[in-house]
Amino acid sequence: MNKDCGKLKVSFGTMSITESAKRRITEALNCGRVSSGKYVREFEERFADLIGVKEAVAVSSGTDADVLALAVLYDFGASRGDEVIVPALSFVATGNAVLQAGFKPVFVDIEETTLNIDTAKIEKAISEKTRAIMPVHLMGKPAAMDEIEKIAQKHNLKVIEDAAEAHGAIYKGKNIGAWGDLAAYSLYVAHIISTVEGGIIVTGRSDFADVLRSLRSHGRFCKCRQCVLNLGTGECAKRFKDGVDQRFLFERIGYSSKMNELEAAIGIGNLDIYRQILDKRRSNLNYWTKEFKRFEPRLKTIKQESFELIGPHAFPVILSQNAGFSREEFVGFLEARGIDTRTLFSSIPTQCEGFKFLRHKLGDFPNAEYIGERAIHVGVHQDLEKQHLDYFLDVVDEFLKGKE
Repeated sequence: MNKDCGKLKVSFGTMSITESAKRRITEALNCGRVSSGKYVREFEERFADLIGVKEAVAVSSGTDADVLALAVLYDFGASRGDEVIVPALSFVATGNAVLQAGFKPVFVDIEETTLNIDTAKIEKAISEKTRAIMPVHLMGKPAAMDEIEKIAQKHNLKVIEDAAEAHGAIYKGKNIGAWGDLAAYSLYVAHIISTVEGGIIVTGRSDFADVLRSLRSHGRFCKCRQCVLNLGTGECAKRFKDGVDQRFLFERIGYSSKMNELEAAIGIGNLDIYRQILDKRRSNLNYWTKEFKRFEPRLKTIKQESFELIGPHAFPVILSQNAGFSREEFVGFLEARGIDTRTLFSSIPTQCEGFKFLRHKLGDFPNAEYIGERAIHVGVHQDLEKQHLDYFLDVVDEFLKGKE
């Protein structure tokens, strides 16, 4: 963090690029093989091991990870226009992904205290066209996966975790990402594990992973875990089976969503120091969560329960109804003092203009709408030291005292 005229700067995110990542990048550039290859495969294997699942398939963004995880359903009985249940509050990519995959998003309100989907409202949203539930672990706080799994099993639905912000999260002794049939992660710059841009899907099922490898490459017939042509290790014995070039057979509607070697090299570097990043972020989150109690009831945040570990993506701040000031006033004060903020997303169906065609109206999702109007989040990343944490608390304290 840098200083400007004696004022600390508290940035929202950071990017860890290790020396080992730089060496791998240089090697890839020198050999001229920068498309998907050995580093992508190494990153996938190590990420799968980290979550404790069988397979991981790297793609070009967290949104693509959501889209492709959903598109897998077509190979297992789903049809275009079928429905997927999602929380009303999330980064807009969640809703976009459902539509981009060819499904209809069916929104369910959230719990204000957890920011996650209200499981008590899921069953009312299920219809004969429902094919999956996509819970979002917002801000890295785990959704109630045991309850969601029970509902899914009862109605024969797939569960696809949107774990974009939930690296390192654990729910009731089991890693987030290992609960659902598939889980999609973002690897964007502000996340715990980053490849600058990028995403990755994990699953315990090899048949799902095979379809994912096809989907990310235009729906190709060939879907080996590692392509000898991409690795540059020789000719493919399977390529001209029956005299037809298998690389130009396309089994399904696909996407162009591959990760490249340079991104994977940065991701491997992040995995090398994953525990240090996670521990530092968790320490920062826990410190702020404890200290923030002094600002209640005007300002609130989420709480970590005894049966979970939050994946420390960011620190949410929720203004109470009787706070006595607006979010705009609060944000303006923080930003003027060098504290970078982000709005805590919106109710996708009622506060995001692009979703008007679904004909929801304000008031349909009151908790999501409240958060969309009255909440922000700030970074808890590994480059923030105690002086930055205390500075943020001091600035909040100063603001609140000015509003008494």
